[in-house]
Formats: sequence, C-alpha cells, structure tokens
Amino acid sequence: MDRFFQFSLLGLLASGYLAVVGSGYLDLPTMAITAAALLLRGLITAGVLKLEFKPAIVTAATLAYIGFYPIDYFYISGAFIPCTVHLVFFVAVVKILTAKTNRDYLLLRVIAYLELLAACVLSTSLNFFVFLLLFLVLGVATFTASEMRESGFKLQAGPRISGRALSIRLTAVTLVVSAGILVITAGLFFFLPRTARAAFQHLVSHRYHLAGFSNRVILGEIGEIKKENTPVMHVRMDRTEDRGLAMKWRGAALARFDGRAWSSLQGMGQPMRPDRGGQIQLDDARQRPGARHISYAVYLNDSEVASDALFFAGTPEFLRIEATVIRRPGGNYSVGFGDARNISYQVYSRLDREDLTDDYLAPLTGELRKAYLQLPSMDPRISELARRIVGSEASPAVAARLIEQYLRTQYGYTLELPATEPLDPIADFLFRRKKGHCEYFASAMAVMLRAVDIPARVVTGFQSGIYNPISGAQLIRTSDAHSWVEAWVIRRGWVTFDPTPPDPNPPRMSLWTRLGFYTDAAEVFWQDWVVNYNLDRQLQLATKMGRSSRYVGQSWYDRLGLAVPHWWNTFGDFAKRYGIWLSSVAALALLAGLFGKDGWRWWSTRRRVLKVQRGEAEASDATLLYQRMLKVLKGRGVEKPAWLTPCEFARVLEEPEVAVLVEDLTSAYNELRFGGNAEAAGRMVVLLERLEAVP
Repeated sequence: MDRFFQFSLLGLLASGYLAVVGSGYLDLPTMAITAAALLLRGLITAGVLKLEFKPAIVTAATLAYIGFYPIDYFYISGAFIPCTVHLVFFVAVVKILTAKTNRDYLLLRVIAYLELLAACVLSTSLNFFVFLLLFLVLGVATFTASEMRESGFKLQAGPRISGRALSIRLTAVTLVVSAGILVITAGLFFFLPRTARAAFQHLVSHRYHLAGFSNRVILGEIGEIKKENTPVMHVRMDRTEDRGLAMKWRGAALARFDGRAWSSLQGMGQPMRPDRGGQIQLDDARQRPGARHISYAVYLNDSEVASDALFFAGTPEFLRIEATVIRRPGGNYSVGFGDARNISYQVYSRLDREDLTDDYLAPLTGELRKAYLQLPSMDPRISELARRIVGSEASPAVAARLIEQYLRTQYGYTLELPATEPLDPIADFLFRRKKGHCEYFASAMAVMLRAVDIPARVVTGFQSGIYNPISGAQLIRTSDAHSWVEAWVIRRGWVTFDPTPPDPNPPRMSLWTRLGFYTDAAEVFWQDWVVNYNLDRQLQLATKMGRSSRYVGQSWYDRLGLAVPHWWNTFGDFAKRYGIWLSSVAALALLAGLFGKDGWRWWSTRRRVLKVQRGEAEASDATLLYQRMLKVLKGRGVEKPAWLTPCEFARVLEEPEVAVLVEDLTSAYNELRFGGNAEAAGRMVVLLERLEAVP
C-alpha cells in the first residue's frame, strides 16, 4: 500500500511538472533539476537506491536559496511570476527528496496542484489536456491510497492482502472514478464559457519564441525561422473553391535599411476600435473591375511569433475582431500589446488583378517617397548591376519584372547562412555566394529597385501553407515564413514581386505529414472549443444541437424504412456466401466452450495414467491416482473430510472390503509420493481397478 501511494504521488507531481514544461515557460535549469529529483525519488521508492539527506544539508540549501531569491528577482528573472515559479519548484525538489511524514506528503500534493494551476494559466496547447487527464487519474489514485494508508496506520492488526491484487483493484477503482468525473464534468465544461482565463493572463508576461516579424528584422532571421516546423497560423476559408488559392499572408512592411537590418517607419497610427458588432472597415469597399473577394477566418498563435502583427491575404476591407486594431505606416496592422496572444479574427479581403489601374490613386510624394528610396552606404557594384539589368526601360513595372526575373534565374536557393558575417551582406550575396534564402533575394531586389529610383519595401509574412483535410483549415508553419518585395507603380500602387526561386528540395507528403494532420486537427479543435470557447461558440453549439435533434426527430422513421431492406439484402448476400463456413466455426466454438475444458482434463489425466501403466510414474502422479480414488468413493457416497489425513480417512471407512482397498491404496500412495518408489504406481492402478469393480 505504501509503495502504491508513493508512486501515485510521484506520478501526480510528474504530471503537474510536465504540464508546466509543455507550456514552454519553464527554463532549462529548472526543468533539468526537477526531472533529476523525480527520477532519483523514483529509484529510492523502487528500492534501487538507498539515499537519505541529512537535515543540515537541507537547511543549508534552504538558507542559500533565501539569499538567492532577491538575486533571481532583480537580475535573472526580472519579474515576480518567474522567480516565484522557481521558488515553488525549489520547494518541490526539496520535498520530493526528503518527504517522510504525512505532512510532507500533503505539501507535495499541494505543490502538484499549484503546478497544474500554473500550467492552466500558461499553456494553450493540446498537451495540457493530456497531462490534465493524467493528473486526474493519478490524483484519484493518490487520494484513495492515502486514505487507505492512513486508516491502516490506525489499526493494531489487519488481514494480509496480496500486493499485486491490491494494486490491480486500486487501479481499477481509480480508472472507474476518473471516468465518472470526466462524464459528469463534460456537460459543465461545454455549458460554461471561459471567462477567468482572460483575467489570469494579465499576470503572465508574453513569451516570444521566434524573431523575424517584429518592427526590426536582421538579415538571416527569417532563414532561421524556416528551419523550424512549428504551427503558427490556421486559416479556414468560407468557400470551398478558395482553398486551393496560392496566396501570401502579409504581415509587416519594412522600409528603412541600414545595410544589415530592415525596420518599419516610425510613428503610430490611430487606434481603430470595433463597432458593436465587432467589425472594423480597413479599406474602401468600392467596386474594382476584375477583383475577386474572399472571406476567411484566421487563428493566430501569437505566442509563437515575435510580433503583434495581423496577417492578411490580399487587401483587407472588413475585419471582425475582439481587440483594438492599430494601423501603422506602411499598411501594417497590429493589435494592442495586451491583446496580442492567440488572436482569432474574420476577414473579408479583395484580390486585385495584376494589371488593374486606379485613376483615383494618390501619387507617392514628399517624405514618404524619400523614405522608400533611402539607401545606406553600399558597394557601388550593386547600383551598376541594377542599371545594367534595367537598361533603358522606362516603365517601373517592367523594370521591376526584369530585376525579379534576373534574381530568380541567376541565383540559387539555400537556407545555409554564411560561415562568417560579411561586412556588406547584400554585396556578398550578389557577387560572391550567389545563393541564399528569401530574405537575401527580397533585400537585394528592394535595394536595386531603389538604386534605379523605384520606391520599394520588403514585406515579411508566410506562404500559403498546406491544406489539412481533417480539420478543413489551411495549416501554416514557421517553415512557410517568407519575404518578398512591394514596389510602387504609378496608377497601380504597391505591386507584389517575389524574386526568390523555388526550393530545389520541397517538402514531400510523407506518412508523418499525414499523421501530423490528425494531431493538428486535434489542436485546432482544442483552440476552437476549449481555449477560445466563448458565448458565441456556446450559442453556435446549442444551435447545431437543436438542428440535429429536429432532423433526427423528423426523419429517423423514413431513414429507418429505407435502411432496413438494404440491411436485409446485404445480410442475405453475406449469409449465402459465408454462411456454411461461419456456421461451422460457430459450432466448433460452441463445442469447445462446452466440452473443451473437460475434454482437455480427461485427455491429460488419461495420458498420465497410461504413463503410469508403462512404469514411467513420477512422485507427482501419486496425487493424480489418489484423486481418482476419491472420485470413485464420491460416486459411492463417501467423501473425505478436509481435516482428515489419508491414513485417518482409510481407518474410518465402514465397508470392510472398501476399507482394505483404500488402506492398501493409501500405503502405495505414501510410497510413491514420499518414498519415490515407482513400482507402487502399478499397485495403485491395480487397486483402483479392483475398487471400481466393488459392487
């Protein structure tokens, strides 16, 4: 019982620890130290190690951490929540290694609960649900075993119980109780919308995993992002025919270049607040010839991208979002910092034709044009190359296409960064390496466009991604990160150009990719119906359930009338084809179930009797022959009481002839069973035959 309790409690702590680890907020030293403590305590509990920490060592470590806490607060963590998490895990490590009393075990249970509570606030991914289920099962096991353990200590004596059987029964009870808890709470889970999470998130600072989408991007950062494969965004198109569109998801436009990094224009736009319906108009909605409109929903896991940017396809006209939106210079849209986490929004966008002109478009003049023509001090060969490519072409659109085509055909694609950082990255890319990733191609094109007096800017965002047929959403990962160029063309405005050649080794649709679709679909469901489950989702679920119930109530009889003849015909065809074989197998299975056990026992007994008759008896065969004697006597109405020895039983029989035979059988039984005399087996067989012949 004590070992079952110890392992259950250790598992409870481990599930809470793994839930916090899954949130991504725990630093590597804390993870390693806690994992080592859990493993060490597991070895001690299993009896593999015998280790005991002296109180003086524990006291010294505690005093040392009291002095370390201010250092952690001011110089390492820099915030109250992270350093407090470190303190909780330090206490957990100490108690895991030194717990002996019921009070220590109670504190460990409280620590495990605090770990899960912290993970509930910090984590938004599906793995939290997995660890929550594990925590639930181990929690039931821990509290059940704790109650039985403490009750056992209060008794002076008690019955001995098999440890294996006890563990099996406790495990069964734990699983049944846990399943009952899940069934009872499932209704409440979907009945109550999430409200407390938003309040808790104000206590947690935002974490940023990936650079590359902030207001300043250093050359090479996008390439580092593309080496990862973390899901960043899910897009669900409202119309089926729009799912196959190859689109770019525009995030931020960067204008200023210092030779090594791009940054956005300075200045903050006016905040745009949603109306009562949660809608914001971002662009004029007047009709444009040949334009195509698309409608889509975006779920952006902003904790994976170092930016508060919103991503759009085409030109967004209307936006539905539960957050304040800020429009910054360069056509960038973002949300307030306090809202920039797990954003979901609905967009109505316009896809313009490439050759579309707009006579009402205001020209790019003044300081804005100057900003998009700004160039740092750079290698003069870059300007010479740009002028040589463009030649005498006067049209900015055609000149931009010439530079785009030159870069796509004369340079190679690679994600490898230079071994050493060059003094002039663009010149090194154009004249020495002649290969790179999208950042270098986009930066080189923007610089060359500016060198021939065409305003240009670099845009960061994502490629189309891949459609997941399981979830019905477009999956966009960090490996889809991309950079391209927007050039200003008179009467057309900002036109998109992509000078990056295709990847020579594109990812293939492997088995792991297909299996990943199911994991991603589960993650989408978790985000939609758990993390972002609000009043709108609740009403949507209630509406669907109401429609389904009405449909079932109205049409079940008609559908049943059509299905029964079909089922009957299918069953008839199956019976004609396989009926004889199935009947034979069923008959054999029935005979085996009815007579298999008895038949096997008869065959085994018969085989051993024949062995005895051949003189190959063993000591264990004495018991078989004696049991056969008892069976014969039972048929005559005589049963041996359990408390009588074989010799005592032979002496109490009343029939003289039977008593003599049984006494001789018992004597031969003792010779074979305890004396190892194989010849006694033959005598037992002869005496058994005589006993069976007695009338």
